[in-house]
Amino acid sequence: MNPNVLIAIPVLPLIAAVVAGLFGRIIGRTGAHLVTIAAVAASCVLSLMVLKQVAWDGVPAYDGTVYTWLVSDGVTMRVGFLIDHLSALMMAVVTFVSLCVHVYTIGYMADDPGYQRFFSYISLFTFSMLMLVMANNFMQLFFGWEAVGVVSYLLIGFWYTRPSAIFANLKAFLVNRVGDFGFVLGIAGVLYYTGSLDYKDAFAAAPQIAREMLPLSAAHQVPSLTLICICLFIGAMGKSAQVPLHVWLPDSMEGPTPISALIHAATMVTAGIFMVARMSPLFEYSDAALSFVLVIGATTALFMGLLGVVNNDIKRVIAYSTLSQLGYMTVALGVSAYGGAIFHLMTHAFFKALLFLAAGSVIIGMHHEQDMRKMGGLAKYMPWTAVTCWIGALALIGTPFFSGFYSKDAIIEAVGASHRWGATYAYWCVLLGVFVTALYTFRMLFMTFHGPERFHEALAHGEHAHDAHSHDAHAETQIASHEAHAGVPHETPWVVRGPLVALAIPSVLIGALSVGWVLFGSYFGSSILVLEHNDVLHEIAGELGQPVWLNFGLHGFISPAFWLAAAGVVTAWLFFLKNPQWADAAAVRLAPLRSLLVHKYYFDWINENLIAPAGRLVGVGLWRGGDQGLIDGGLVNGTAATVGRIGALLRLIQTGYLYSYAFWMIIGLAVLLGWFLLRS
Repeated sequence: MNPNVLIAIPVLPLIAAVVAGLFGRIIGRTGAHLVTIAAVAASCVLSLMVLKQVAWDGVPAYDGTVYTWLVSDGVTMRVGFLIDHLSALMMAVVTFVSLCVHVYTIGYMADDPGYQRFFSYISLFTFSMLMLVMANNFMQLFFGWEAVGVVSYLLIGFWYTRPSAIFANLKAFLVNRVGDFGFVLGIAGVLYYTGSLDYKDAFAAAPQIAREMLPLSAAHQVPSLTLICICLFIGAMGKSAQVPLHVWLPDSMEGPTPISALIHAATMVTAGIFMVARMSPLFEYSDAALSFVLVIGATTALFMGLLGVVNNDIKRVIAYSTLSQLGYMTVALGVSAYGGAIFHLMTHAFFKALLFLAAGSVIIGMHHEQDMRKMGGLAKYMPWTAVTCWIGALALIGTPFFSGFYSKDAIIEAVGASHRWGATYAYWCVLLGVFVTALYTFRMLFMTFHGPERFHEALAHGEHAHDAHSHDAHAETQIASHEAHAGVPHETPWVVRGPLVALAIPSVLIGALSVGWVLFGSYFGSSILVLEHNDVLHEIAGELGQPVWLNFGLHGFISPAFWLAAAGVVTAWLFFLKNPQWADAAAVRLAPLRSLLVHKYYFDWINENLIAPAGRLVGVGLWRGGDQGLIDGGLVNGTAATVGRIGALLRLIQTGYLYSYAFWMIIGLAVLLGWFLLRS
């Protein structure tokens, strides 16, 4: 494997980001999108070549150092790449989805004044994500980890004149810092026990660390590896938005829709899932840590999905769907089905990016309206968007033979076969989550594309809505045609529709084409470690005959998940399309539950009214008591005041008069003589 090719994959988007960002005014809008799209397209082609070499040609995994940054106290910090089946798959997914988003952005951000800046940001994000997934050591992993966080902060707050966007990016930044603190502690634990930041050294030492105990006090100690793995997973909870560190992701919908597809569907939020899968040689030796992962993921999968049922913003419904699906991936990690988690990560990247971009297409056609209550009947006016959105929805709910079915049902089967503590709770959560997923997904479809047309008043006031969303100059796009101004929605241009079609194809086919090999075969090989007694996917694979894609798909029609999904679709049809008054009546009857969901389980209220004020109180106390009182008042100003007081006393003696000094010399001599006479 050529190291120069590996270097080019992340560096090309970095160079393009610098060119578009620093020289955007010189090269113009066309130059900005051409250079960034060309760079990401080249990275995508090279990533697919690497995937072919690793997966088909049998080229051995590459684990090498590119650049040694520094050596401190025997610890080497370097830039290096680990390219195996896991990282090669991630590289292909990241670059392909990023390429689709780059092309889509040409249409979506057509007249935005920050056009060049936006392309610079998304290209820089692609570089950061590639550095994360290609890393062979914790130092580079942490660099990529923090870099995607910083760029996501810039992208969520891209429209910086909008107060809600600034609030959202600060919220995302602060919540992720909580998770990252745990992540740093986990990395520090690895360094403490191994003296190295390289993956291979940490993985080799895992069995030994598993036998170590870390004293927390004179009477209490915990298994060292369990503590390390939980700390690492806390970092994943922040990046992958797991309860209770999930609160930032729905608010991040304040950013432009292409960012929702790139960051919150396929890349940044899946970084935590990838990290835990990469760390499987550590997690496999701690059942307690895996049970913790399992319970957190199951809670996220069910309870975050419920929030999508009561939300009316089309982008936020998809955002809550992302939270729920990330929970499914986390559940798979918790039962040691790491391959299932990565497989669902891959399929989810395609159909969720498709749903986000389809939502953006709807927003364009609706002249920046995002409230589904003001839509309806759009399939007649936007057939391409409607069909591709239906494909994404069918994949999301796990319709047999669609890509999401193979990955999602495999996770449910794996949880059902697991005997790990918490598996029973997790099984019911993910099973009930299937009904919830179908309910909110088809509620969105029916309210948006079918039923009576409710958009005429919204489009009649399109200019006002546009101004409200654009906040002066920073508009999402101004592609709206004369039809939109006349009160009729319109299909979006091909620069927007093309990426939808490109993502719809793998949303249908990628699961069937790869399930037998990637999920139930030996694709991941040594890149993921699963101990024999934890290998639930192997047990499931043994029950399936050939061809796997056909047998597994046919089996899906008799599984409980299929009938729960069908029940969710029928319920959505009855309540939100056929008899919408039933939904209104149910909202009245279930008012306490609806209030709980509308207020998002009061997580935001607790954070903003309890945790944040307590944090500010501690900060003010440390500032006034510690900084002003102790440091400034006691140590700094207090020391200066003490020196001043001593100086004032000395000035009483240091008069400057000779007779005064002679007098004190005589007094001193008398004292010395007296002391001498007394001693003798």
